[in-house]
Amino acid sequence: MKELLVVVDIQNDFVTGSLGTKEAQEIVQNARKKIESYEQDNKEIVFTRDTHEENYLMTQEGRNLPVKHCIRGTEGWEIIPELQEYTKGRRIFDKPSFGSIDLASYIRDGGYDRVEFIGLCTDICVVSNALLVKAYVPEITVAADASCCAGVTPQSHDSALCTMKMCQIEINYK
Repeated sequence: MKELLVVVDIQNDFVTGSLGTKEAQEIVQNARKKIESYEQDNKEIVFTRDTHEENYLMTQEGRNLPVKHCIRGTEGWEIIPELQEYTKGRRIFDKPSFGSIDLASYIRDGGYDRVEFIGLCTDICVVSNALLVKAYVPEITVAADASCCAGVTPQSHDSALCTMKMCQIEINYK
């Protein structure tokens, strides 16, 4: 079985920066363990990075969420230090929006049987990418590990997990 782990937007701005939360900080060790388990089993891992430009506040997203974050080339845009070593030699999808069509196409064309999502934020980018992949590749098994995800709030995290489950995405609570 060909499996892929997608590590979504575990970047400085979402963990300790301008949009950081204690819930995001609390999932870092679980995410690290999940990545290590995929490495041990020689399974593929890719990362995504929320990527905005200096004109962020002038974009639709910036007008709706007027907090500068993940500006390309800044410290806040970088994958957190605790996970940096795992990005070496791995594909990173820079995405200017919540979901990545490039990522969904990569998964569709990659012949995967199963893809698992972890990361931030459950209720924005994790759910967007999981649903996008499910739409692009309806017969693939799509999963999310709730213990390796955090939302903007605990309530919105739970709501996103419920939405994914209703759309036939496996929710794991490891």
